[in-house]
Amino acid sequence: MRRYFGTDGVRGTVNQFPMTAEFALSLGRAAGHVLTQHLGHQPRILIGKDTRLSGYMIESALCAGLTAQGMNVLLVGPVPTPAVAYLTRSLRADAGVVLSASHNPAGDNGIKFFAADGFKLADEIELEIEDCLDNLPPLPAALAIGKAARVDDARGRYIEFLKGSLPRGLRLDGLKVVVDCANGAAYDVGPRILRELGCDVVALHDKPDGYNINHKCGSTHPESMMQKVVEVGADIGLAFDGDADRLIACDAQGCMVDGDRVIAILAEDAHRQGLLTGGAVVTTLMSNMGLERYLQGIGLAMHRAAVGDRYVLEMMREKGCNIGGEQSGHMILLNHNTTGDGVMSGLQLLSAMQMQAKPLADMATEMNLFPQKLWNIMMTERKDVLANMQVQKLIADAEVKLAGSGRVNVRMSGTEPKLRIMVEAEDEDLMLGVGEPLTQAIREIVC
Repeated sequence: MRRYFGTDGVRGTVNQFPMTAEFALSLGRAAGHVLTQHLGHQPRILIGKDTRLSGYMIESALCAGLTAQGMNVLLVGPVPTPAVAYLTRSLRADAGVVLSASHNPAGDNGIKFFAADGFKLADEIELEIEDCLDNLPPLPAALAIGKAARVDDARGRYIEFLKGSLPRGLRLDGLKVVVDCANGAAYDVGPRILRELGCDVVALHDKPDGYNINHKCGSTHPESMMQKVVEVGADIGLAFDGDADRLIACDAQGCMVDGDRVIAILAEDAHRQGLLTGGAVVTTLMSNMGLERYLQGIGLAMHRAAVGDRYVLEMMREKGCNIGGEQSGHMILLNHNTTGDGVMSGLQLLSAMQMQAKPLADMATEMNLFPQKLWNIMMTERKDVLANMQVQKLIADAEVKLAGSGRVNVRMSGTEPKLRIMVEAEDEDLMLGVGEPLTQAIREIVC
């Protein structure tokens, strides 16, 4: 049983266990010991972070624990999560760590490990680290501790890597782009690479102060980005989340283009060029049925994984697919990177527009989405709601009402004590007529 590591590392509210300096110090020692045992030599580990105020505290504590246990540390500062995955490989580190709570508020933070290949650390090693936390090993001798060094050109290295994902010679001259950086890790990289590629860039929320990350901005609040696109007459808007592993876009009319539509565009573009592998894409249980029908129409299959990029990636590797992602904007393009990369996804979207000489609106509307709505029920604590027989019956009755023309998905959030209820149907009135009473009935049971 996992005690600290969730599907996306350790995460929580800062200065509440486990997201404390003391825990980060112990975690550093435990990770240092386990990784050294597996590698048989003095390892190097790379640490990156987003722009949260607590990043300084957690970084210092984690670094102290790692070096105390004999590991050498490379500090790359504020960079997107996918940059940490890439830099871990590029700098030949034995592991990487990113300090981020992704799209969560500034008061949260997290610690997520990558293996040397840029993929997430194996489950069995995370469990070994958890076990080691209960019985920390002796500290090495005084002169056997590790050392820490800063990598000054980390962002520049990542930008050049991103450029390398585009067709040789492609320029984006003439495209006007609004980019919402969520006051997060892409505040510098996002606007800079677009300008270097020839775009006319209007940057929003690119001045992080430690407190304003994800605050009414970014991929979870794209409204200001959508409004600005219309206001300045831009061709496209790109909104990232705090650690820039997600992307939500909008077209020139300010209409949102979510992860499902981006996946459809990128899959069709890759299929047309003969670059799509596995004859399919991987999405989650939350992805719209309209995406599935669109893909079937162009001869592609769609595999559904459990919600969470970890499960999407696992199924992609199992099925041999190189494009996958989530409706929330977390796209994984395995031809280019080993984890979700919002900036990379944005560049590939711009590349498809430029190569096909089409506006985003035309590309996005080739797929018709089913009416879909998500209801959230906040609870005071996490409960196994789906084990409740009354809840099971309510869900079964709702599915009968949809009669095969829609779907119901009920699940607990992976990071909060929140129940998520998604209902979709070909007819909006049917969708609302099923979803609203279902949500109310479940709320009365669990709250």
